[in-house]
Amino acid sequence: MDNAGSAAIFGGMAHDTDVLIAGGGLNGCSLALALAQAGLSVTLVDPLPAKARGDAAFDGRSYALSVASTRALKAIGLWPQLADEAQPILGIRVSDGRAGQGPSPLSLTFDHAEIEDGPMGHMVEDRHLRPALLDAMAREGRLTQITGVATTAQEVDASGVTVTLSDGRRLTAAVLVGCDGARGPTAGRAGISRTGWEYRQTALVAAVGHERPHGGIAHQFFMPEGPLAILPLSGNRSSIVWTERRDRADRINALSDEDYLAVLRPRFGSFLGDLSLAGDRYTYPLGLGLANAFVADRVALAGDAAHRVHPIAGQGLNAGLKDVATLAEVLVEAMRRGEDIGRIDVLERYQAWRRFDVTTLAVATDGFNRLFSNDNAVLRLGRDLGLGLVNRLPGLRRGFIREAAGLTGDLPRLLRGQPV
Repeated sequence: MDNAGSAAIFGGMAHDTDVLIAGGGLNGCSLALALAQAGLSVTLVDPLPAKARGDAAFDGRSYALSVASTRALKAIGLWPQLADEAQPILGIRVSDGRAGQGPSPLSLTFDHAEIEDGPMGHMVEDRHLRPALLDAMAREGRLTQITGVATTAQEVDASGVTVTLSDGRRLTAAVLVGCDGARGPTAGRAGISRTGWEYRQTALVAAVGHERPHGGIAHQFFMPEGPLAILPLSGNRSSIVWTERRDRADRINALSDEDYLAVLRPRFGSFLGDLSLAGDRYTYPLGLGLANAFVADRVALAGDAAHRVHPIAGQGLNAGLKDVATLAEVLVEAMRRGEDIGRIDVLERYQAWRRFDVTTLAVATDGFNRLFSNDNAVLRLGRDLGLGLVNRLPGLRRGFIREAAGLTGDLPRLLRGQPV
């Protein structure tokens, strides 16, 4: 166990650590780093062994980071390590159609030149982002990482929270943050229930190579079975997030690489030339889930532990980083005022700041998926006309771009590129 530094006294007693984070995914790591940099002692507990966390093949995903998320990574010092591998997103094209028939002539195009903030975002691969986070965490003296161990119990009293680990250790903290995913146990132990459902859809995820350059353009092609996102990576490569009905996705994923590509090509189209696989293939079942509360006594939830949305708008990690930025600001400001950071009235400031935005995102992504993932002729005509109408209204189109770039609403400091 690394030296965590001295924990402050909150709730009338000294704790082993100010903040204990359950879960070592990207959101948990980002939050741990931001809090430690701001002066809080942090302990992160991750059931994955250290070797698995650092494995470059651990996760095949790539992330469409918004402008605001990119600013947050700059503010916590990660961007210099990522900039050379990040691919700017210079435009987005949204279209509707069927596999093998091409897109409808009525489509929607977003161009980064319509806003003053540079590229609309950047594509960053997990194999670059995760090591950058782990390296930065290892250098932070106020941050302790415990790996290969799970949390098995939590007890809350007026002075703090006591967390029991699977190796028998017990740690006390002022606040416990659940970053342990949609099925993580932290929320349930805190008495927080969840509302949601499965979509009976699976995302097939892979990186593909192609003959022609993508020009930094991301494509969202809606088909009756589900959307196909084609997201530009560095070089002549793109990340695909290909949604299919779960039973069909299982059959596709079981195919050989060549047969997999044969099914993909009619959906992808020929605009980038011939395709080849540029890495391993992955699948992720899709669903919607929203915690009925984001906080309880001395407990807060962030990332997938608080909300799970359809990847149709590529906002999953961006929403998680908004949680991170907001919770970090709430906790750090409370610390600086001498408040007990685990008190429910402090944590409710985080919930009030985030819950409406997250609920709106969940409703929007669910609605878009239901509207576009069908072959109803009336709905098809209506959505095609809608795409064409928005494309002809520059003011409305610019508003959508700013929303996707994460530049609207009351942004916490990290999302404005400022330290907490």
